[in-house]
Amino acid sequence: MKAVVLGATSGMGRAVARRLAERGDALFLLGLPLTELERSAGDLEQRGAASQNVGVAELDLADPRGFESALDKADRALGGIDTVIVTAGLFKTQDALEEDRDYLYRMLHVNFTATVLFCEAARKRLLAAGGGTLCVFSSVAGDRGRKPVVLYGATKAGLSHYLESLDHKYRAEGLRTITIKPGFVKTPMTEGLKAPPFAGDADGVAKQVVRAIDRGTPLVYAPAIWRYVMLVIRFLPRFVMRKIGF
Repeated sequence: MKAVVLGATSGMGRAVARRLAERGDALFLLGLPLTELERSAGDLEQRGAASQNVGVAELDLADPRGFESALDKADRALGGIDTVIVTAGLFKTQDALEEDRDYLYRMLHVNFTATVLFCEAARKRLLAAGGGTLCVFSSVAGDRGRKPVVLYGATKAGLSHYLESLDHKYRAEGLRTITIKPGFVKTPMTEGLKAPPFAGDADGVAKQVVRAIDRGTPLVYAPAIWRYVMLVIRFLPRFVMRKIGF
């Protein structure tokens, strides 16, 4: 596999990249800051990434003007791209977002508009090369309108809708679109939040993600129990949703 990973410097993105490196896949990392990218690349090289040379390029997901240039660098370094993995995104609690309009604006832009624009750039590139895999992290927060994630969940609902539509439209042309919907996972992003009994860990999610990429599975809930949790939540009537805090 020749994979570009956006968001491999921490959390689930780092865990996915490590699993790919350990089995010898060729990787190119995108994100910020450069020092963290280089540190992550060194770690992956030690774990066995193909050619022992993991390339990096700075990319601010909030600035679509840099997307094509960053993908060009990855394309040249890898000698072609067959997989693009997007794990980057922003999160704050609902209360924090309601108080911080600047961060709210940035999160709305990054999690939906900018991510879709990056996926569009990747989609066109993969299709032009004959096909490939676009694997993108969304969230269970987008499955149903819920009080604790009004704003964050809205961005993920839109992203999930877009990714599902891509899979319907382009799978026959060779583009495999994979949507990852993590539930609560213990990462730096969720540090300080109360974890539910069925919380997952980054490496466990990464194992599911790599398996989905290999199989072309279009939708993955991680940990898997969240598929059943959200199935129940989706069918609860509105008057119940108004009363509960989940």
